[in-house]
Amino acid sequence: MAIALCTGLLALQLQPAAALAGSLAGQRSRAHRENLADRRSPPPLLVIRGAGDGHGVGMSQYGALGYAQHGATYTQILAHYYTGTAIGHVGAGRDVRVLLGSRVVRIPLERYVRGVVGAEMPSSWPLAALEAQAVAARTYALSVHAGGARFDVYADARSQVYAGSRAETASTNAAVAATAGQILTYEGKPAIAYYFSSSGGMTEDVQNAFPGASPEPWLVGVPDPYDGGPLHSWTLTLSFPAAERRLSGLLRGRLRAIEVTKRGYSPRILAATLVGSRGRSEVSGAQLAERLGLYSTWAYFYVRSAHRSAAEPDASGWQAPTAGGGEAEGGGEASGGAPAAAGGQASVSASGGAQAR
Repeated sequence: MAIALCTGLLALQLQPAAALAGSLAGQRSRAHRENLADRRSPPPLLVIRGAGDGHGVGMSQYGALGYAQHGATYTQILAHYYTGTAIGHVGAGRDVRVLLGSRVVRIPLERYVRGVVGAEMPSSWPLAALEAQAVAARTYALSVHAGGARFDVYADARSQVYAGSRAETASTNAAVAATAGQILTYEGKPAIAYYFSSSGGMTEDVQNAFPGASPEPWLVGVPDPYDGGPLHSWTLTLSFPAAERRLSGLLRGRLRAIEVTKRGYSPRILAATLVGSRGRSEVSGAQLAERLGLYSTWAYFYVRSAHRSAAEPDASGWQAPTAGGGEAEGGGEASGGAPAAAGGQASVSASGGAQAR
């Protein structure tokens, strides 16, 4: 009887210890499972949501298309994008000095414009949009002086694309003829007319887009309500190692965050801070766009993990769009689609001119 009692007491004493051991084993098992789950979770991704294609100064080509589709005339389109300008005229007999390969060739102005309009804008677009393009291209050719005393314009994307007679169509030639000799002026002087592909909904002040440029009263940011096109909005997704490779030389250590500190009239980035594991470095919006392969400097940054997507710090005063929705998966591909056919897209050159691709 005494032995049985002792055995029972021993069992009662051992039971809590066994239960505790079982509980600890269960906790270790859960921790192990959670650790394995964390290892299986995909690494965080840098998600970039942006808008527009090009430098953002002057006339948005897709915006001009939208205005023309809503019944605007070419003079109304130009007046919207080039604030305070008027239509002026140049006399007949003007030439444009074009750098073709290694040769400088003088081309009569109107023939030159015919070779530009068909290369810079799809010939199927409404006549008002083509006419606005003709006036902008003519003004640009006479005011840019890309080659100083040697020549006026490059024949390629460094200025505006001149494709010669092969770019001419009945509709584009009609637009050039209807606006023959017309240029944009501001207070009676030719006003350089930058243009680009898609604004994302707002254009930008020239001094914000082109480093070192002086403010110009006709090249100020304006709302662009009818802008559209395949890159009106876009999303780019990069792994952190891929972003670090692209930012090599600017980034100190491993990438921790991209903090935007200043934006322009539109949400285009003027300045940002790269936060690295070894320190912080200041960069411009143009540097970010070039290194990360962005279509414009209008961009917001998010970090997406397995559980959530959160916006990166932004001290610019602009409100970041809600994270999530419409994000392209992997590979760094934009969800906005590929650029239009040749002549339908424009972007910026190093000197700040409009160019097509």
